[in-house]
Amino acid sequence: MDEHAGARACVIALDVGGTSMKGAVLDRSMRPLTTLRGPTPRDRGPGAVIDAIVRLLWQLESEAAANGGQPVAAGVVVPGIVDEPGQRAVHSVNLGWRDVPLAAVLQDATGLPVRIGHDVRAGGLAESRLGAARDVDDALFVAIGTGISAVQLVEGRPLRAGGYAGELGHLAVAPPAGRCACGRSGCLEAVASARAIAFAYTVRSGNEVKGAEEVADLAAQGDPEARGVWERAVEALAEAFAACATILAPERIVVGGGLSRAGGLLLDPLRVALDGRLSCQRRPDLVQAALGAQAGCLGAGLLGWEAVGGGPAVAPAAVGTVITRVVGRVVGQVVEPVGGTVGGPGGTS
Repeated sequence: MDEHAGARACVIALDVGGTSMKGAVLDRSMRPLTTLRGPTPRDRGPGAVIDAIVRLLWQLESEAAANGGQPVAAGVVVPGIVDEPGQRAVHSVNLGWRDVPLAAVLQDATGLPVRIGHDVRAGGLAESRLGAARDVDDALFVAIGTGISAVQLVEGRPLRAGGYAGELGHLAVAPPAGRCACGRSGCLEAVASARAIAFAYTVRSGNEVKGAEEVADLAAQGDPEARGVWERAVEALAEAFAACATILAPERIVVGGGLSRAGGLLLDPLRVALDGRLSCQRRPDLVQAALGAQAGCLGAGLLGWEAVGGGPAVAPAAVGTVITRVVGRVVGQVVEPVGGTVGGPGGTS
């Protein structure tokens, strides 16, 4: 029997973020045999990050065997600029590396075929094949968290453009105000990211908040400063989405990342604001992401199966119910599996 089609065949999936890594061992039905989570030691340099990735892959491989699985490949997704055809991590501000032949390094370390990809593009791929965009050909997946990034899916395939596509957070949508992390003013990310929303409310109100979720709660309660910050973010997102609708004409815009958890508080006024900016363009559906914080890890799993020419044997609607079996907990620098759900808060890395 082909090892890739066997009942024990599985893939290792790893979503590497700026602060933590979420890993899973997924069978052909995209069910987790086990999941683990570990810290990303970016403060110790890019070499330490790669070492931590290798150690977590080894641990996932061991966990797979202990649970009766036979890993046949691994998928690893990372932030920054990724050359997917060349399988190189070109640059990541968060992780500090430049032009790393990451797939080759990880393949040498694990002995498995390894496919690397971009974290948000992988999340969009998962939503396209398994989640909120599975019944449309052309979709835009937008992850709104600490930053803002997007992926355009054309006939179900992510647009890569050498790894540079999807930097929606750096589209100029606002009068010059707060400076973006990229050095420019007026970027969408400087107005509508979770970090920008929390910062803007603190400046306007004089009251420090822990994050955008707190601002959303205050806006829902009628706090005038919170409502002003929230409405400004919604208008900026509508401006960016209208530009995407004009140029790319997606059938559906899927909103993910941590800010998407606001649900109707975000999406309802955003639909109205977007509709008011469109005339002859295709009017996209605007929906909340279905896979939440699991999207990146599921996308990594899809890449793992692609590395061996396979694909998930799962009905897309079932994925949301099978990905909630096990989760990992970090205890100091030791990763151990515990019961719960996969992943942590959504957002970009």
